[in-house]
Amino acid sequence: MVGPQYDFLANPLGAVRSTFDAAVASVPDPSAFDGRDWGVLPLFQHFLSDPSRLSQVPLLTPATIQWVKPNTLVRFRGMIQDMLGNEFYVGAYKDGSVWRTNKFMDASQSLTASSADMRIWERRLLYCVPVPGLSPWTQVSTEEFGHLSMDRTSENREKRRREDDESSDMPVSGDEVQNSPNTKRMREGEHSSLASNSRGAATEIASSGTSLVSGLDSNSPPCLVKIYDSPDSELKLNDIFEFVGILTSDLELEEDNEDCDLSDGISEDPLCHLPPSKVPYLHCFIHRKLAVHDFLQHNPIVEPRPNLVREIREALLRHLTAVLGNDDFATHFMLLHLLSNVHARADDLAVGKLSLNLTCFSKEIVSVFGKPLSAALKNLLPFTFYIPLTVEYLNTVSLVPKKNYDTNRLETGVFQLAEGSHLIVDETKLEAGTLNSVGVENTRLLKNLMELQKVEYDFKYYKVDMATDFQLLVLSEGKSNILPADVIVPFRPSATSCSEAVTAEALEAWRWYLATVRQLSHTIEPEMQKVVETDLVAARQADRSLSSQDLSRLVTMGRLMSLSYGETSLSLEHWQTVKELERLRRERLQ
Repeated sequence: MVGPQYDFLANPLGAVRSTFDAAVASVPDPSAFDGRDWGVLPLFQHFLSDPSRLSQVPLLTPATIQWVKPNTLVRFRGMIQDMLGNEFYVGAYKDGSVWRTNKFMDASQSLTASSADMRIWERRLLYCVPVPGLSPWTQVSTEEFGHLSMDRTSENREKRRREDDESSDMPVSGDEVQNSPNTKRMREGEHSSLASNSRGAATEIASSGTSLVSGLDSNSPPCLVKIYDSPDSELKLNDIFEFVGILTSDLELEEDNEDCDLSDGISEDPLCHLPPSKVPYLHCFIHRKLAVHDFLQHNPIVEPRPNLVREIREALLRHLTAVLGNDDFATHFMLLHLLSNVHARADDLAVGKLSLNLTCFSKEIVSVFGKPLSAALKNLLPFTFYIPLTVEYLNTVSLVPKKNYDTNRLETGVFQLAEGSHLIVDETKLEAGTLNSVGVENTRLLKNLMELQKVEYDFKYYKVDMATDFQLLVLSEGKSNILPADVIVPFRPSATSCSEAVTAEALEAWRWYLATVRQLSHTIEPEMQKVVETDLVAARQADRSLSSQDLSRLVTMGRLMSLSYGETSLSLEHWQTVKELERLRRERLQ
């Protein structure tokens, strides 16, 4: 067990080496580990299980990356944008008569040419980016971490400097090892953590980190996460995770990339295109998948009781009604839309989605209501996008991710988003023009997303449908011909959009409400199911134009109406309310 002299935050590698030394003392040959954990992961899991300790770990952001030092413990919250496969590395080697390890680090410190005893292990590589469309209110304040960096005692700093000086005197890799074709691809080389170099690297990362990824904020750093001892099934493309591990961004690691042959722009090694001066590397100890609740700044552990939910619901409806110019009718559909999510799939049908098309939006109306509506939704939802749809946009934008086999990377597209993202598509910007082949394909992809909740990833030689769960809101003058929404509601405001003052407490309650009730389970009791079936049969007999999708939408609206009140079972009252809303909607359409 690591003694109290080790600082888990400032010197996590000390714990790695100590536990390795202890493990090797009892098992002389590290082949017994085969790259698996020898006790260090439970150590960090125990340390970080205390929320107060986890909160002390700096979160990697454009602000904190300026001062966070390499080889310290950091957190990174991001979306898995690309999965780069596995990387082989020298996990353990003999330094004289002593076994040492390179696990959880990029390079060895004393790998010698005479060291014939080496153990090759492997780790997974994930390219992660800041969550696309992340709303400002989700950002964690970095003030609590600022003093943490400044308050490190001079004793610890001096200790680390001495360790660095000592490591610089150690023998470096010999020609035999350096020129080995296998070890060239195993991320070896001499290690350094000089403060001046790390600050320079951090500045460059913060200023140009995501230039490699189109459509993302260039001031937000991506991160190359190296995963150890984790099942493949735990980590999936486009999932959001919080990773905790050791940060490395040393400029000396650039020497490794000099071995990459990029003369023709082609390299099988994806790290050749991801130098540590552009993308920080993080060796992960623990990771956890994040949900919307994890982005709430003050997430109360409260049971969604109907009485509490009803109060919050009414307050939120009043707020949205003010934003929508007192169009109370459109507000009710907006609420159902914001609570919708794909909770099941049957063949090509995404069950639970409720896309909304607000029509009668002229350019003048958009100028009055569009910006306040977009701002209101950004204040309520964690991941939001606004897409001004134009002919030029359709003809030029890359909507879906595409595989680049020259760099062996998945190049992102607009629709590579996190689950639960909300998109406002402003079709009022669309004017007469000619679509080229790209525009025609993008129009098909938009329609495919709206109808099937799928995004077609382009791997050049084949395409893969990726299931999504996005909320889509379309603003258009008439019924959208490009984006066939589930519900079409003509917008009829009776006043200008009112930007009333909203308290922080009210915003937090609404965010909690939207994040909580949309995840509640829902059932329809047998007696109520008979009522619903009877009403749907009667509706089909009265109007033969109703499709199965129309009837399915009514059931979805009934489910969402119940959830909006915090109820998990459809009641006759809520079903009657939904039927009345649908009747009034059809009247408004006429």
